[in-house]
Amino acid sequence: MKALTPAERQHLKGEAHRLNPVVLIGSEGLTPAVVKEIDMALKAHELIKIKVAGAERDDREAWLARLCAELQAQPVQHIGKTLIIYREAPPKEKVPAKKPAPRKRKTPVRAKATAIPPRKPAAKWRTAGTKSKRSPSMREH
Repeated sequence: MKALTPAERQHLKGEAHRLNPVVLIGSEGLTPAVVKEIDMALKAHELIKIKVAGAERDDREAWLARLCAELQAQPVQHIGKTLIIYREAPPKEKVPAKKPAPRKRKTPVRAKATAIPPRKPAAKWRTAGTKSKRSPSMREH
């Protein structure tokens, strides 16, 4: 596996900044179950953050090196109790898309022609230029 260039590493650090940790290494340390979870997370995301709880810096450095060696991953950053690792996903095989079966056309059913009654015009309450229907006493006020 080729090593990351400084520019690639810097780009991945920027991408990892917005990520939340997907795996937590607890007090039991780096168990086979944790390694399996990290492998599954790398398959799904390529770039992951791992949070380590309760370990010394030397232990975290050793775990990072061990993870990268076992999982063919690249270390991106180790800052505090957070490890960031990257593994490029293998290219996906293109599966030919299944074409949907052709739909059978239904012949259109014609409705019986019926006469539609004409609509009545809407009643006009007021027309332009007509006087108000208010009483004369109301007009003065």
